[in-house]
Amino acid sequence: MTSTNGGDTQRTGSDISRSLELLWGEGERPTRGPKPGLTLERIVTEGVRLADAEGLTAVSMRRLSTELGTGTMSLYRYVPGKSELLDLMLDRVYTPSPDAEPPSGGWREAVEAYARETLVLYRDHPWLLQVNQARPVLGPGSVGGLERTLSGIKSMGLTDPELIGVIVMVEGYVTGVARTQVHEVEAVKKSGLTDEAFWEAQYPTLERIMRSGSYPHLAGLSDDAFGSQFDHFEFGLQRLLDGLDVFVAGRAAAGSGARKA
Repeated sequence: MTSTNGGDTQRTGSDISRSLELLWGEGERPTRGPKPGLTLERIVTEGVRLADAEGLTAVSMRRLSTELGTGTMSLYRYVPGKSELLDLMLDRVYTPSPDAEPPSGGWREAVEAYARETLVLYRDHPWLLQVNQARPVLGPGSVGGLERTLSGIKSMGLTDPELIGVIVMVEGYVTGVARTQVHEVEAVKKSGLTDEAFWEAQYPTLERIMRSGSYPHLAGLSDDAFGSQFDHFEFGLQRLLDGLDVFVAGRAAAGSGARKA
């Protein structure tokens, strides 16, 4: 919800008031001529399915009408256009699963769970990385997700801006990792080369360069330095949590000292 990743600019023309009406259930019924069986729920579901399968560019009102077996004008009776539809799609994917367990344990476990869930979200819906979410239109899904996260990290004892800062920081870290992972998958699909084949093609040249003596630090790295066995996401996440641990402990100690004084 707080992502600052750039990309798609189609949302700039959205009707904020209309999106809010649709998100909060105040405008689902069309004013006239609804097609039997066509609902806003079906339209949003199909939009998400298309984006997941073919990318955000595949989602258009014309394509949706074809997939849903209806006329394009019928869709406009439910949603004004693609910008507002995208607001609804975003809120749909950010809605916590009804089966999701509430945060348990301390704040560290809650932050860790949020990071892992967010990474899975981007893996399942890679088109999210194409959307500029710097100014999100808030619906029940995104608000519910934020409420759930805040309930788990409130025990950090930080100020409200700092709590939001923690969420922004974790989101930024996960977004970076997710973008790399999504790009890796796309590279394999587009090139037809596996990661192994890609690096094998470069090996003779890289080996010659490393033997030149111009890059001693790189040449001195162990064979497993870039190995796939090392979990970079896990390493970074735990170091981020360690840093927050120090900050939270320092804040608690300062508060305790102030009370004693």
